[in-house]
Amino acid sequence: MIDRRVLRDIDWVLIGVVLLIAAIGMAAIYSSSRHLPGNYPLRQLAWIAVSLFALFLLISVDYQTLMTYSPYLYLALVLIMAGMLAFAKLVAGTKSWIRIGFFQVQPSELMKLVLVLFLAHLFSEYKKDHLSSSLGWISVGLVALPSALVILQPDLGTAMTYLPILLGAFLLAGLRKKMVVILLISAMALGLAGWNFALKDYQKRRLMTLIEPSSDPRGAGYQILQSKIAIGSGGVTGKGFLKGSQSQLRFLPARHTDFIFSVIGEEFGFLGVLAVILLYFFLVSRMFLAVGKARDRAGVYIVFMSASLITFQFLVNVLMIIGLFPVTGVPLPLLSYGGSSLLSNFLACGLVLNVKMRRFVNV
Repeated sequence: MIDRRVLRDIDWVLIGVVLLIAAIGMAAIYSSSRHLPGNYPLRQLAWIAVSLFALFLLISVDYQTLMTYSPYLYLALVLIMAGMLAFAKLVAGTKSWIRIGFFQVQPSELMKLVLVLFLAHLFSEYKKDHLSSSLGWISVGLVALPSALVILQPDLGTAMTYLPILLGAFLLAGLRKKMVVILLISAMALGLAGWNFALKDYQKRRLMTLIEPSSDPRGAGYQILQSKIAIGSGGVTGKGFLKGSQSQLRFLPARHTDFIFSVIGEEFGFLGVLAVILLYFFLVSRMFLAVGKARDRAGVYIVFMSASLITFQFLVNVLMIIGLFPVTGVPLPLLSYGGSSLLSNFLACGLVLNVKMRRFVNV
């Protein structure tokens, strides 16, 4: 149970913004998927209920306790993800899901929260002004292992979302110039290795058509072109709810998942897009401001990494739908259809709430 003194300090405004964004997502999911089999709006509503319950369950446990168990959670998820490569069934071309009752869950999404807690646990004990090479490489290894397992599923988009968690920890710890150079060289080497040995042909085509999507309008460039058409046709006020031609006539692919922001742009226009962007800006700014409310180093790391995770996913998705970033399958946090993604983002906000509401406890 949550202590009543702690309960008074819950940031209900943050919870309200999270639910408002999820409600907008429900409307967009209904509009973009109402002619599809599967009843996606009802399933998303069920996941919102589950995610909200999980959020309150998470904030009922002190984040210090959660950090204590984070190494065991990390090991358990790594073993599950490794086992999935051998035993999980292919769903949409990947081995990313396991079934739990009526729900399909992505352990790779839950790994985001575990990494936040584990790295916060690791870095909170580090008292030096700058990040040491040993701690840096240990952290890289902790993130690289699940990233490799996710890439092998293959799910490059989810693996990418582990990066802002690691960078957030590095920024707070303080990076020396030497470490920055080493990381940049390592990133370039990994990029070259990934291009030659890890990326599938369709992933390479997505990267190449980023520069000129019209070079393959019916193949790798199709999604970006249709997304731009949908957003551009919305004008200032949009075509109206349920009246978007690209989404309703099914020209826009993945319209209820990765490209749901394009649906909003088409149906509600520039004003609708601006309103959603402002909501996200309010959300992430409130999360980052909570860094100053944390009363210990661990809380600072948890809040900053959680806020960085939400911000990164938002920026990548928005840049993706306007053709400034490759199509990588990173959904719009809290708004796109997808139960595991919704759950992980609710829980990321829950971690921020957990730290903020206990700012007078862990003194």
